Amino acid sequence: MILKKNLSSLFLVFSVLLIILPKTTPLDPLPSFREAPAFRNGRECLKTTPPLIHIAMTLDSSTYLRGSVAAVFSVLQHASCPENIVFHFIATHRRAELRRTITVTFPYLTFHLYHFDSNLVKGKISSSIRRALDQPLNYARFYLADLLPASVRRIIYFDSDLIVVDDVAKLWNIDLGAHVLGAPEHCHANFTNYFNPRFWSNEGYAASFKERRACYFNTGVMVIDLVRWREGKYREKLEYWMRVQKKFRIYELGSLPPFLLVFAGNVRGVEHRWNQHGLGGDNVKGLCRDLHPGPASLLHWSGKGKPWLRIDSKRPCPLDSLWAPYDLYRHSLLFSDS
Repeated sequence: MILKKNLSSLFLVFSVLLIILPKTTPLDPLPSFREAPAFRNGRECLKTTPPLIHIAMTLDSSTYLRGSVAAVFSVLQHASCPENIVFHFIATHRRAELRRTITVTFPYLTFHLYHFDSNLVKGKISSSIRRALDQPLNYARFYLADLLPASVRRIIYFDSDLIVVDDVAKLWNIDLGAHVLGAPEHCHANFTNYFNPRFWSNEGYAASFKERRACYFNTGVMVIDLVRWREGKYREKLEYWMRVQKKFRIYELGSLPPFLLVFAGNVRGVEHRWNQHGLGGDNVKGLCRDLHPGPASLLHWSGKGKPWLRIDSKRPCPLDSLWAPYDLYRHSLLFSDS
């Protein structure tokens, strides 16, 4: 009788716990990738000791991971001294799984994985033209100087939707001079497209560009002097404009406008070949686009359309065929027993 009563009590407690405890759903497994070949330094790398090249990228555990893996593969394949490249990956969650994925896919890669606390920006982000632009990880580039150790004095930042088809050492070795940031600039861009009428009607805000030859630059490819960044407290300057945006809504494009407000007109120009951007089409429809005139060292599918999604949906754009050779995604149907 006592045993029966105790069992009834335990059942009641268990039932209550099922009601009050938060329900969790199992996470989808991360994509599986084929192992990349080993990329080794050539004889020319043995003559001297080349400096380490530091590259920062984010790792999204869902949509963009496939793009990140392709980007890493492309960098290594075209590097003159691939063993001198160090990757610095930034993730918000599932770091143990992401570390395992990168290790299995690139067994010879030198990399570090950092945790980005999304709470740093959650309260500062306002909705934009595309949901993907509102993800906290999209703002991790603001915090590179805080996340990476002080020993890393320069970094190349790459988005996850690009491939490099040239030796990344050429980009690494650009002379920044006294500038904090280097990137390909586009000085014929119409800045009214990046800020709304509320911004331009405010004399104080509009004066931000006064006496500056403000040129557009895409933040998916940047060379950053982290020493000067830290000294100039540039993260705080970017956060200031995020707070203004949250309160007054002066733009619609995620993390790009703060960079333009802080840096446009004070960027070390880099050859356009290092960011053939916009291949993903516009931010609304993501229509197919052609390459810009001139040589290309880096192809960037910025915009709504991503090559891996279009390829999987059997509706690829012509230029997506240039991305496909770097795709290490292991399609389950190709590797099933049947």
